[in-house]
Parts: sequence; C-alpha cells; structure tokens
Amino acid sequence: MNPGSRTPDSLASWLAWMETLHPRVIDLGLDRVREVAVRMGLERLPFPVVTVAGTNGKGSTVAMLEAILHEAGYRVGAYTSPHLLDYNERVRTARIAASDAELCSAFERVEAQRGRTKLTYFEFGTLAAAELLRSQHVDIAVLEVGLGGRLDAVNLWDADVAVISSIGIDHTDWLGPDRESIGREKAGIFRAGQPAVCGDPAPPTTIEERAAAIGADLRLVGRDFGFERGATGWTWRCPNCGTGRMRAALPYPAMRGDYQLYNASSVLMALELLAPRFTASQADVRAGLQEAVLPGRFQTLSGVPVRVLDVAHNAQAARSLAATLATQKVTGKTLAVVGMLKDKPMADVLAEASAVVDAWHLATLDTPRGASAEQLHAALSAAGIGTPATLHPDVAAAYSEALRQAGPADRIVVFGSFHTVGAILRAVPSMHGLNGS
Repeated sequence: MNPGSRTPDSLASWLAWMETLHPRVIDLGLDRVREVAVRMGLERLPFPVVTVAGTNGKGSTVAMLEAILHEAGYRVGAYTSPHLLDYNERVRTARIAASDAELCSAFERVEAQRGRTKLTYFEFGTLAAAELLRSQHVDIAVLEVGLGGRLDAVNLWDADVAVISSIGIDHTDWLGPDRESIGREKAGIFRAGQPAVCGDPAPPTTIEERAAAIGADLRLVGRDFGFERGATGWTWRCPNCGTGRMRAALPYPAMRGDYQLYNASSVLMALELLAPRFTASQADVRAGLQEAVLPGRFQTLSGVPVRVLDVAHNAQAARSLAATLATQKVTGKTLAVVGMLKDKPMADVLAEASAVVDAWHLATLDTPRGASAEQLHAALSAAGIGTPATLHPDVAAAYSEALRQAGPADRIVVFGSFHTVGAILRAVPSMHGLNGS
C-alpha cells in the first residue's frame, strides 16, 4: 500500500480500490505490468501456458480446453474475463473458482511489489491471477486475453500454444477499424517457433502475415484441420498431424451454437500441439466437451416461456445468436430484452438480431459505460428497424415486462452485454439452473 492508505479488508473493498489505481479503465501496454511482474518473480511462469484471443468464443474455448485437460487428470488453471456474477469466476484451479481469501492474498502480494506503478484494474487482476495459479502449483494454465492481444497484460507471458478463436469488429478505438487491423493485434500473442491455432474460417491476411514474419507454426481451420457434422455427432480431422489424425463419433459441445464446433476444433488442434507433454484420450475429449458449460452462452432456462440468455455484444456474436435462435423451434413471438454499453456498435448489433425479433424491450444499463434505453432506441431507428420497442429504466424492469407480455408459446431472449445477463441472474436466483448452454 502507498503510505497512509489502509489495506482493503475484503474482496469487495479490494476490487473497489483497484479501480482507483489508474485514471483510465483501459490503457493498453506491457511496460507497467512487466515492471511489477519482474519484482514479483513472475516474468516467467513455472508452467506451460495456452493463450486464447479472439473477438468471440474465447471463454468457450478456454472452458472446453480446461475441461478436457481436467478430465485427463491434469491440474489446470484458468483465467478469464469478464465475470457474470462474481469476480471469483475469473480464476479457477481444477475447475473450482478461487475463494475470496485466495484472491485477497494474491492481491496483497501484488500490492507489496507494486510500488508507485499505476496498474489498471485488469493489469492488477492479471498479475494476481498468475500469482494465485503459481501458488496452486498447476500443471498448465489456459489464459484468456482481455482485449486485443499484442498489448494485453496476458501477453506478458509467452504462449506454448496460442489460439485465436475468431476475428470480428469490436473495440475499434483500441484495435483498429477493420478485421485486418484487429487480426494483426490478436496475432500479437504468437511467438517465434511456437505453435499457433486460428479457428476463424475466413481469417484476415494479417494472421498469416504475422505468423510468417516471426516464424510461428500456424494451423488454420479449413486448411490444416477441420470437422465434419453428423446426425448424432461430429468428426475432427487433421490430415497433416503425423500420419493423419482423426477423432470420430464426438458428442456436440454442451454449449449451443454452430460456431462452437469451430471453437471445439481449435481446442482439439491445440491438444495435438501440446502432445506429448499433455495427452487426452477419446473418453477425456468426449467428457470434456459435454462438461464445458458457461452461463450466458445461449443459456436456455427450463420452463415456459422459452428464455435464452446470451452475452452477445458485437455484430459477429449477434449474427451467430440470431442463427442459433432460428434453429430453435418456437411457434410464438420472440421478445428481446437488450442492454448494451454505449461504446459498442449498437445499431449493427440490433440489425443483426432483428430478423428473429418481434418486439424489443430496451433497458438502461446502470454502469458508467452503459447506454440508456433512449440511446438504444435511437440505434434501432438508425438501423432502420421498425419493430415495436418499449423503453425501461433497467434490465430487471425490461425483463419483468417481457415476462408479463409473453405467452407460453413465446420466447424471450436477453442479450447485449455481460452486464445485461448478469443483472438477470442476480435478480432471479432461480435462473441459475441452466439447460443446454
């Protein structure tokens, strides 16, 4: 602690205090986090690392790889962000979320070496996660990039295998205006001579250019590995893996959405690249695919009306959400409950989802970055969407009204932000039971 300051005495007070350390919420760069990591002896981690970047699908990719390696008997650490309900979700060992006491202890160790370095909330939390996983003596860690790749705090550590799940348009103020620019930033997690995987079926050219420039061993879906769908399962193939590698009769991932096969295929490619240090049997893979579940990823709640929760918050994710909703058999109307951050491409997101929405319930998000219901309504108009819309002061009010209006044959879909889905999960504890997310 700086002189005169009081040590936080709870996880909540630590998190509130961490937000005060840096004048900006986002300040990309590795210099600050490297300074403190060196003081902590964390500039190199004592376990192999798989780093996962991507516009969408990062959390799902981490969860599937984590679950499969866990089933194979390894002690796996995972670091993800953001969280839906509790900060503890961000750091896991053996698929168990860190306790308040473990997190506070790790925060104390970061603060003891921070000095006058002004770390952002994410940088402080990332160092604490690395320290906690080191103290847990994990066999391997799967780390999710927070934003971009090249200048993200997670990229402080060299990836033994780097994975990019997808490249879409998001965070343009920091990553650039197009997929080529964004792809270049995400490919910053590649390392010379080390394997890399990209599960985007149409990656920007900057992905291959970056790999070639530094000599990374890049594997692309559709070129070096791929998958085939079947009526009851799917097959993964890697023709150039030794004499040819195949995993057949795999169960579809528990997490819904056709795009999850691209994430799952990338996970299996990463597993091949981790061998022989880490191996997983067919039974491990099958179990892991079925056990890996994340709230808020096409989370379908039991009962009527059908209720779907999804954290989709950019155009690419909204397009995938709409495609998955289109495959879900619903005879009635679809009512959308939407809350978004104002720095997101609201009109683009709403336009992508509009084909499957019959009525909108627009909610103000109660967070400094949150958009108002009025701003969302303006985005609907800008997108040329004339579907009826009702404005609400918060997510809970929007959801309650959607429930009141919905008949048993209708569907409610809640999306637009982690904050939006999290607000519903907090307001209605009974929703924690999920089905097919």
